[in-house]
Amino acid sequence: MFYVHGVQGRLFEGPLEDLRRVESVQRASAARAVSPIGIDAGERDPVEAMLARRADAPPRNALSAYSQSAPVSAPRHAVTRVEELMSRSVVTVRAEASVLDAWTLLAARSFGQAPVVDGRGALVGLLTRADLLRSDRLPAPGIDVRVWAAFLARRVADVMWTPVPGVSPETDIRRAASALLDTGLPGLPVVDEAGALTGFLSRTDILRAVAHDPPLDLWLR
Repeated sequence: MFYVHGVQGRLFEGPLEDLRRVESVQRASAARAVSPIGIDAGERDPVEAMLARRADAPPRNALSAYSQSAPVSAPRHAVTRVEELMSRSVVTVRAEASVLDAWTLLAARSFGQAPVVDGRGALVGLLTRADLLRSDRLPAPGIDVRVWAAFLARRVADVMWTPVPGVSPETDIRRAASALLDTGLPGLPVVDEAGALTGFLSRTDILRAVAHDPPLDLWLR
């Protein structure tokens, strides 16, 4: 199950297919126009490439080599649900906090993004360091220092991504990964039926699961 949350509360609840028709979510996808430096525009995103590979049958010799080299251990559990990969200790940013305070928090934790909550702790948006560094938001080089001070004093609510899609803990991890590809967002807040923030699923969480145990069970069907 997927959701969309904004400053007015929950705005959408439904399956991935319906989420793709939500205008605000489509705008997130349209914002992905610039490829990272050093990556060809035609090169696939790591998560996208990983999803594409799951549709192809893996080479038999690769699976055979893996089965022979892998140490014998207890039966592995195939990861299928968001709650099995999500980060449960979630760092949030208050909507009324300043851009400076939010940036300091993200930098101190080495996070690229954080869910934004209101005074009641309800999810209202998502703040990313990439959004804060957008050229159309930053003051021009050489401009008066007071302009920079004014920018850093702005509220997070003025620069956050809202409304923001969220996902339920029991959602299939592959569908959550598809939602990340559709929106271009670095992660999805995880919320329960009551709208409470229970975790955060990032692209890093998914890639870490693929790189570590269980290395193959996650995507092979």
